[in-house]
Amino acid sequence: MACAASAEDKKGKNIVIMNLQGISIIADYFVVCTGSNAIQVKAISDHTHEKLSLEGLSPLRTEGLRDARWVLMDFGTVVVHIFQEEERLYYNLERLWGDAKFTYYGEQQAK
Repeated sequence: MACAASAEDKKGKNIVIMNLQGISIIADYFVVCTGSNAIQVKAISDHTHEKLSLEGLSPLRTEGLRDARWVLMDFGTVVVHIFQEEERLYYNLERLWGDAKFTYYGEQQAK
């Protein structure tokens, strides 16, 4: 998935693709990753936007760029969540959407 690959390009950590088909009307997939700080979170967001724009896709909405603690990019059927570590632990989307099918991407995949 291009969203996960773009996060990995910018050294995003703990990349998870959550398949929400059949359990959510919000989106079919969430792509969740962690950036070390606001600069990295913004870099992942910018790179994801650029990479998907090349494929003709633009986010319907992007939120959280000002503080860059949790950036949400809504591409319709796919929502990308880019967290700093503290926010990812606090909101714990993996627990909240525990019924989803999880696919680990990149370094996380090897574990």
